[in-house]
Amino acid sequence: MTTALSLEQARFNMIEQQVRPWEVLDARVLELLGSVRREDFVPAAQRALAFADLELPLDHPAVEGRCMLAPRVQARLVQDLGLQPTDKVLEIGTGSGYTAALMASLAQQVLSLEIDPATAERARANLQRAGLRNVDVRAADATANGFAACRSGAPFDAILLGGSVAEVPADLLELLAPGGRLIAITGGEPVMRATLITRTGPSSFRTEQPWDTVAARLQNFPEPSRFRF
Repeated sequence: MTTALSLEQARFNMIEQQVRPWEVLDARVLELLGSVRREDFVPAAQRALAFADLELPLDHPAVEGRCMLAPRVQARLVQDLGLQPTDKVLEIGTGSGYTAALMASLAQQVLSLEIDPATAERARANLQRAGLRNVDVRAADATANGFAACRSGAPFDAILLGGSVAEVPADLLELLAPGGRLIAITGGEPVMRATLITRTGPSSFRTEQPWDTVAARLQNFPEPSRFRF
């Protein structure tokens, strides 16, 4: 039987043994990991693994690409965006809604797009139960028609991709406000890199790749051709 004390110990261990060693040192983010109840965003069948250093499937049986990123990855992505209270944020790939919950606690507004309607509905319910009212979860294919679903809220101060992509499409970078930041996990297995892109001018961007990881693919983003002469 899981007790409140054992839950809090598991949460503490997640923060101290997984997240903090991954150079997540922003006090605001660490505090949120302690207060935003991750276990409430995990599917019931996975609740016992809520604080494990794993990607957790959002469906049963599991569906490729639909998962909750590991806690350390979610925390590092959010930290590296450097969110401010006035920021307007776009998330592509809502998943369980947990990353959106972290960002909504730091920023002014979050628009989160989820390609699977049932997953979007569950995330919406999770966020409502958590008392977060500044997240708009929409069921939409973010990539369709040149990212049309994203454009109504542009420009954004921050964009987070909730899964990996081969590369960041230029159309997404155009949705950044001056000084805006986009973070994504890019590349292909076995090595992918966290990629932080900052808009430094009307047509100029600065790119950093501060850490490596591997994450499930976001659906419908373009893949490079595998054909070789």
